[in-house]
Amino acid sequence: MAAASDAVGGRKATDMPPIDPRVVVHLERQAKQVSESLEIMMGNLRGTLHSMSAITVGCMQTHRDMVESLGDTTDLCVKAMYTLIARCEELNNSMKPVHEIAQQIKDIKKQLEAFEALCK
Repeated sequence: MAAASDAVGGRKATDMPPIDPRVVVHLERQAKQVSESLEIMMGNLRGTLHSMSAITVGCMQTHRDMVESLGDTTDLCVKAMYTLIARCEELNNSMKPVHEIAQQIKDIKKQLEAFEALCK
């Protein structure tokens, strides 16, 4: 059993070649550089995403404000249109006598023409 516990993956611990300490130091340096690069990249990504979120929020607020403004403007335009329609109806009603007077003028004109024809 002692021989089985010394075996790692079918090899004995004594069969492994010695590890060069320079290789380990080099690997540690590379791992540290990768870790620092990843940290910088994640910081940049975080900043970019934050900026994009802020822009998105600004756009959504602008859209909301414009929709509210459009609703208010539409309400004012509808009210102004009804006021204009009411004023047009008032004007039309006040113009009824003018139409009657115009007809009376036409009648008088016809009578004058008939009178002039008799006087010639």
